[in-house]
Amino acid sequence: MLDRRQILTALGTSALAALAPGALLAATSIKPDETSVLLVIDVQNCFLPGGSLAVKDGEQVVPVINKMAKAFSNVVMTQDWHTPGHVSFASVHSGKKPFETIDLPYGKQVLWPDHCVQGTDGAALSKDLSIPQAELIIRKGFHKDVDSYSAFLEADGKTSTGLAGYLKGRKIKRVFVAGLATDFCVAWTALDARKAGFETYVVEDACRGIDTQGSLAKAWADMAKAGVKRIQSADIAMSA
Repeated sequence: MLDRRQILTALGTSALAALAPGALLAATSIKPDETSVLLVIDVQNCFLPGGSLAVKDGEQVVPVINKMAKAFSNVVMTQDWHTPGHVSFASVHSGKKPFETIDLPYGKQVLWPDHCVQGTDGAALSKDLSIPQAELIIRKGFHKDVDSYSAFLEADGKTSTGLAGYLKGRKIKRVFVAGLATDFCVAWTALDARKAGFETYVVEDACRGIDTQGSLAKAWADMAKAGVKRIQSADIAMSA
C-alpha cells in the first residue's frame, strides 16, 4: 500500500507533467557536444530514386540529416566506392541474380546490382546534402574481393577503415548514425561502433531500409541486443 509521501509524490509528478509536458521532454533530449559525432552513411545517388540500388523513400533522409547535422560540430560521411566487377555484384557471378546470397571466404554475401562504382555519378554523394562542417569522408568497399558495409570494418570483420582510431584520437565517445540503408550499412556501422566501445545511437527517421528477407527486423533486433539506442531526430537538442 502507498504511504502518504508516495501518494503526494505521485500526485506532484502527475501535476507537473500536465502543466509542463514540454519541459519534461526537453529534460530527456540529447545534446551533442565535442565528444559526439554524426556518421552520415552512404547518402549516394545509387541509393536514391533513379539509382541502381534505390532504397525506398531514401531521399526523405536528406532534409532530416541536414537539419540534424546543425547540432553537431563533428560530422563524418561515408561513401561506397566499389571497383568495377566487384565481388558483391550479381553480374560477376554467372547465373546469379541480385539479392541472392553466396558463400565467400569471409561468410555469406548478398549479391547486389552494380552500384557506387568508383568515379561514376552513381557513387557521388547527394547534391542535396548540406553539411559544410563535415570533416572526413570514409570510402569503403574499394577492395575488389571483399564487401564493406560498416564504416569501421570491412565484411571480413578484421580489415579496419581506420575510423575507430580517428574518432578515439579526437576523444569522441558518442556516435550517432544516420543514412542508408538501415539494415545493412547503418546497422553494421552501429554494431561495430559498439564493439569499438562507443556509446551508439541510430536515428530512425534519418534512415531507410532495404528489407530483403526480413533483414530490417533482424537488424533492429541485433542492434538492440548490442546496446545500440534507437532514437528519433526530434530527440536531439538543436543549438539555440
